Order: sequence, then C-alpha cells, then structure tokens
Amino acid sequence: MRKIVFLFLLFVCNYLFSQQTVTGKISDENGIILAGTTVINITKDSKTYSNSLGEFSIEASKNDELRFVRAGYERISGRVLLDGSNPYLLITLIKIPEVIEEVKVAKKPTGDLETDSRMVAKADKGEAVRDAVGLPQPVGKMREKPAEVKQVLIPILLGQLNVQGVYDLVSGKARRQKRQYKYDDLQEHIKWVRDRVDDDYFTKAGIPEEKISEFIEFSFYAKPYVRTYVKAKNLSGVLLRMEEAIPLYIERLNTRK
Repeated sequence: MRKIVFLFLLFVCNYLFSQQTVTGKISDENGIILAGTTVINITKDSKTYSNSLGEFSIEASKNDELRFVRAGYERISGRVLLDGSNPYLLITLIKIPEVIEEVKVAKKPTGDLETDSRMVAKADKGEAVRDAVGLPQPVGKMREKPAEVKQVLIPILLGQLNVQGVYDLVSGKARRQKRQYKYDDLQEHIKWVRDRVDDDYFTKAGIPEEKISEFIEFSFYAKPYVRTYVKAKNLSGVLLRMEEAIPLYIERLNTRK
C-alpha cells in the first residue's frame, strides 16, 4: 500500500514540476506590438491572448506545441524545449500580403472641350445602360435634409422665399437635425463593430467590458482611419487600426484612477 501511495505521489510531483509558465511578447516585423493575438497550447488544448503590451503567459510542459494565430498574419508554431525555465520569447508575426485590386485612374481633363465632353459622355452612357437594365442603385438613409444657410439665403437674394427653410434655421431645427444624425451615425458605427467583434477581444486587451463602446468611440477620434474602415465595412482594417488606439486608451484609463 505504501508503495502504491509513493508511486502516486511521485507521478503527481513529476506532473506538477513538468508544468511551467511560458511568457513572451508578440510584435510584427516592424516592431509594432500585437495585442489580442491568440496563443494556443495545441497539446493541452488551452489558449490565451496577448495583452495591450503584446505580452502573454501560458502553462505548458516540455514538447508541448504552442501556436500563435492572428487574422491577416502567418501563423507560427513551436515546441517547448526546456524544463523548469523557458527564456522570454520574442515572437514576430509576418503580415500576409494583401492582393490589391487594379485601380483605374481616370483621365485628367485635357482642356480640349470636345475631347473632355466625350469623356463625360461615356460615363453618362454607362449610367444610362445601368438604368435601362434595371440594376439596383445604392440607397441612402431616408432622412429629411436639414436646411442650409446657403440654400435659404441665395433664393432670398433672387426674390424667392423658402418659408420652411427660414423657419428651420431660425428655430434651430436644422442644427438639432444635424446633431441627431451625427449621433445616430456614431451609434450605428459602434454597433457595427460590436456585432462583429467578441467582447473577449477587448477584455483580453485590458479594456473593461462596460467600457468597450466608449473605447470604440475613442478609437474613432484617436485614429480616424478606424471609422473610415467601418464605413467601408472592412473589419480587418478596423481591427488593425483599432489596436493602435488600445495603449492610448489604457493609459487614459490609468490616469483617471
């Protein structure tokens, strides 16, 4: 009986001592830290994420396979080679080249009225063909257009009075409409991101769950290209630019405390 207990304790000790914490930092080939990168222990079927500083730590044993995965980057795998103490790992992920569609550069006006008119006519014909075929055209938001000072003032100078336009400007309705539309667009863009990105992505980067929407709004202003990519429905571009705002927001949170 004692022999069985001894062997059992020996097995447990060997298992515990074979476990170790592997730590490191993840960046790209340009040295930019990569927060939110997934670190997977393939052998143990466990995972973690790099924080806002690109740092990570994960439990592993000798010969466990670790894999580093991030959208838009080549994945890297490696095995834990040492027992007891692994060196601090510096992981570099290589960005996957993106295929850029051919961009057709429009011809510049030549100054020749006849030539430039033909160029415009070709574009007009193409639009006429699309209309004839019945292809759907992009539909904007159904909104009442706020009155503009220029659109109201010029007709007055010409002897025409836009009563509704004057009322909207004087009463402040036009100003309120613009403010409301701006707020609605902001909330719509924040929701677009939240509908497509798990909360874990933000919390693992050090952003409290209740602050996620606030951070997304912050990223729109700190890194304007984030919102540009949102409008283009380009999620990978959104995440790429948003990561640049994470350290700035974390620092801002820390200064509030």
